[in-house]
Amino acid sequence: MKKTAKRFYHAASGIKTHLKKGVNFRIQLTIGLLVFFLGALLKLSSIEWLFITLFIAGVLALETINSSIEALCDTVTLESNEGIKRSKDLAAGAVLLFSIGAFIGGIIIFLPKILALFR
Repeated sequence: MKKTAKRFYHAASGIKTHLKKGVNFRIQLTIGLLVFFLGALLKLSSIEWLFITLFIAGVLALETINSSIEALCDTVTLESNEGIKRSKDLAAGAVLLFSIGAFIGGIIIFLPKILALFR
């Protein structure tokens, strides 16, 4: 039990560090919170909440992995290195791809509800 508690402590510490230093993480978290409140206002169904939760958590998790890769690469060297550049670009690309998918999923969920407000 003590080891499990320590693992949660370290994981929480990582999130806390990311909140302090991760500008993109804070932006994405803010957008996620706005989407959450919009979902509450528009009374999403359980399945819609499932997808919105996965979208928000997915973007935040990928951004955390991306930041971890960047921090590790910067620890190895700050000099120009093609392999490190490629690794960083690939990780950033993963965040972008998931963010685009989350955005499209959000439009599919929210647009009909928003349009219904104006009918």
